[in-house]
Amino acid sequence: MTDSQLIGLYKERSESAITETAKQYGAYCASIAMNILHNREDADECVNDAYLSVWNAIPPQSPDVFATFIGRITRNLSLDRYRRNKAKKRGGDETVLILGELDLCIPAARNTEDEVDDIVLSEAVDDFLSKLRQEDRVYFMCRYWYAHSVEKIAEQFDAGVSKVKMSLHRTRKKLKKELEKRGFTI
Repeated sequence: MTDSQLIGLYKERSESAITETAKQYGAYCASIAMNILHNREDADECVNDAYLSVWNAIPPQSPDVFATFIGRITRNLSLDRYRRNKAKKRGGDETVLILGELDLCIPAARNTEDEVDDIVLSEAVDDFLSKLRQEDRVYFMCRYWYAHSVEKIAEQFDAGVSKVKMSLHRTRKKLKKELEKRGFTI
């Protein structure tokens, strides 16, 4: 089933839309949630919440790339769950490390009036990523979008851990410099 057919099921309010979404994107969403939460029950709950969110969003929305749409929803729900869990029990883990690495090169949101700035920031990051070498872009996305460990990235792409770490470090430095050049305060 194509993404446009799947979106058509949502627009028709057909209950098979969720079943088809689970068939096509269940493993993808579960992987995103597990990489962030490291807990099967929480990950499953976030994936189910993502299905409900998609159901509520389509219509009126009609995403161009369904995988990105549901992936982003799953990621945001997982990060929200992660923050709630960490508020209950403090402690360090891979997700804290990943978010901390980006804190040094991405400006923090100041308040709700800065939503326009957030959109501009998102476009600036997208533009920056589009100019990177494919290898650096893939490492960056695996680390900061899919929340993979450095070791997992190195294994997946048959690269050394130090090579991946250095690529990520250099990419973060370049990103910070690019955003500062565009007027963002870090």
